[in-house]
Amino acid sequence: MNPDDLTPLQEALGYRFRRPEVLRLALTHSSHAREMQAATAGEPFPDNEQLEFLGDSILSFAVSAELVQRFPHFEEGTLSKLRAQVVSEKYLVQVALRFGIGEYLQLGRGEEKSGGRNKAALLCDALEAVLAGVYLDGGIEAARKLILDSILAPELERLHASGEVLLVTDYKSALQERIQANSHLHLSYTVVGEDGPEHRKSFTVEVRLLDASSPGTAISVRRAAGSTKKKAEQEAARQILEHLHSRTNHPVEREPETTKAVR
Repeated sequence: MNPDDLTPLQEALGYRFRRPEVLRLALTHSSHAREMQAATAGEPFPDNEQLEFLGDSILSFAVSAELVQRFPHFEEGTLSKLRAQVVSEKYLVQVALRFGIGEYLQLGRGEEKSGGRNKAALLCDALEAVLAGVYLDGGIEAARKLILDSILAPELERLHASGEVLLVTDYKSALQERIQANSHLHLSYTVVGEDGPEHRKSFTVEVRLLDASSPGTAISVRRAAGSTKKKAEQEAARQILEHLHSRTNHPVEREPETTKAVR
């Protein structure tokens, strides 16, 4: 691999820079800039620290805006937890490694010898600088697309598939907060099934959104299965939230019993 050829990195990013020098700057660590400045008798040589500062803000804004749009029923605390997961150093370093950013970093000799290409902090800073570079070169939509497609979407998919999203997003609390203003509504959670051996049990939970003004009438009913009762309850609550959100601008309609959803 030729570190001076930025074509493979741009292909990995899914964005081609009109001004490659912007990308080169985003990959320039301060240790390299200091060495170049010393070699040119003090002539200023730029590094990626300002781009990193800008990229951090762009990343936080793009992720926050998308989370609010995707999960309008979540409270601020829940959204903050989910955003923290997506912009954490632990996750961003994986994204940087996936792009191969470390292979293209311009480092000073000291950082090179100390393994700077694999340092989490350097990789995350460079990734954020690259995001800022995309913004400066192609505008906010280009940066937003890169963030949503290559950073946010893969992590949300992983969290959902692994069940970890339930640790970040408390759907039961979000559902309770959503309906607490309506005194005539209340929730009922019931375990309606248990399957499998003791060490690999699966629980099925049914949640009913009930109308207290009309006893026995369910506005919405959902079922979900999970490896624990809590996970099953969370998934069923998520489905109710989706149902309510889809009717945000319409009168609440009661569902007939035959529309129970088992997912």
